Amino acid sequence: MNMKARGTILRIVGAAVGAGALTWAAVAGGVTGGSGAEGISTKSIADEGPGYAVEDFAYPNADKILVEKKIKLKSGNGNILLAECTGAPELMEVFSHVNEKVCFRVTGDKGYLSLEIPAVFGIKGNNFAAQVEMSAGSEEKTFNVDKNAWTAVGETADEQGRDFMLLEIRTSK
Repeated sequence: MNMKARGTILRIVGAAVGAGALTWAAVAGGVTGGSGAEGISTKSIADEGPGYAVEDFAYPNADKILVEKKIKLKSGNGNILLAECTGAPELMEVFSHVNEKVCFRVTGDKGYLSLEIPAVFGIKGNNFAAQVEMSAGSEEKTFNVDKNAWTAVGETADEQGRDFMLLEIRTSK
């Protein structure tokens, strides 16, 4: 190797070492820039760890639905969703003296929805096995909903004919 080539290699290596040293200094201790710039500092975040995303399972747009449709949707696992009542056989239909007909689309192997619909008296099931939790005052009752058929619940299944509030829907395949 001739002297000129050796000198070029030494300059390249020297420049690389110098750039590495500057980078290390900036990362390890911070660098103060010119022109009145504040010092740049670094901070290790290895001990802090990432932030956490917390899912509260609250029903999306529940406040808007409450105002528009008078249905209080609280929380669920995302497999029972409020749907437009189209008469499609895959929909679960809930009948109430207050809301007339409210429909839900059920997906997934298991569904759960916590809600409040007052004065429910009948439910038409779909292809899923379903149970509903309802209350009349302080008394709570569970009703099994027949697949693809009408089921009397609440007032129509109560000897005293009391109004029942629908509180939960649970489904499974």
